Amino acid sequence: MYFGLSEEQSFFQDNVKKYLEEHATIDNIRHIANGDENNLSAEIHQGLLNLGINGLLIPEEFGGLGLDLLFAAVVSEALGSGVSPTPFIAPYVMAPTAFKHAGSITQQKNYLPKIAINEYRFAVGFSEFIGKRNDAGISFVDNALNGRAMFVLDANDATHLLLADERGRIFVVNASSSNIEIVKLTTVDKTRQYAEVICKNLEAELLENSSDSVEPINRTIDAGRIMLAADSLGASQIMIDRAVDYSKERKQFGRAIGSFQAVKHMCAEMAADLEPCYALIWHAAHCHDHSPDEARLMACHAKAHVSEMSKGIAKKATEVHGGMGFTDLLGLHYWFKRIGLNRQILGSPELVREEAYKTQI
Repeated sequence: MYFGLSEEQSFFQDNVKKYLEEHATIDNIRHIANGDENNLSAEIHQGLLNLGINGLLIPEEFGGLGLDLLFAAVVSEALGSGVSPTPFIAPYVMAPTAFKHAGSITQQKNYLPKIAINEYRFAVGFSEFIGKRNDAGISFVDNALNGRAMFVLDANDATHLLLADERGRIFVVNASSSNIEIVKLTTVDKTRQYAEVICKNLEAELLENSSDSVEPINRTIDAGRIMLAADSLGASQIMIDRAVDYSKERKQFGRAIGSFQAVKHMCAEMAADLEPCYALIWHAAHCHDHSPDEARLMACHAKAHVSEMSKGIAKKATEVHGGMGFTDLLGLHYWFKRIGLNRQILGSPELVREEAYKTQI
């Protein structure tokens, strides 16, 4: 039995990679990381929208492509390889998944078509459900939200937000409300947007099917975790490719450093560590839509394992470059930092492994 990407999935992924190679160059990423004065990220994002990334998971009846999570995973891998400075996981993966599992038919009709045409762009803040901090949290009283949500993904340019409380109830709020404050968070990863969201008597709409069960929010988080793992997978592959290319060009003692046994071993170890991650992520994405009994366990495995492997690969790939690996000239640090933050968002490997264990009890 063949298990791998279909021709259509590979073709879609190649188109995204080719587009990013041409438009998200290291120079452009550097400009964006330093302030994006020319609004380059918006231009790159518009080109990706033209490829159809916003409608991947939205059913055809609501104007989308009606594809499964595996299609989204291959796109996320391509975005990671190109260290794309554009939103994807929150507005086009987690938000459609949340409405699919937590929204009523009426809510799906109201929101999904507008996501498909990019009229609505959602940020997602579920951190307080995954692991609440002492000084943060969201409460819902008298149809209004109060409190603070941390590490809300893609909030800076969002029109709406999905926020969750400790019980796993999911709420839709308007980002333009006067009762919400969105504070940009500065992280090591300058290619993504994170924010702190402060709510004060903020009017909110409860997704109806999220009030009685944590299954809808768990499904949404699982989708996000698989996307983060796929993003780290793409970033890791690029770091390996760059390390191998550099080892063939860089010479010491009259020889390419790639001919030294220690460097060969490092490159071989990175490749061996990463190769099984492809099948793991593909299987996790497949299970999300087609094998619900395995879905949560596989999403946790994918997030935890790929996070650990990517961390090691980022370190070794930088070491192969020697001192040059730490310079801004090569830009290797953009992938390094992205992998590092992906490791923590939506649950660290330790936390995710605990959740995987609970699924087996």
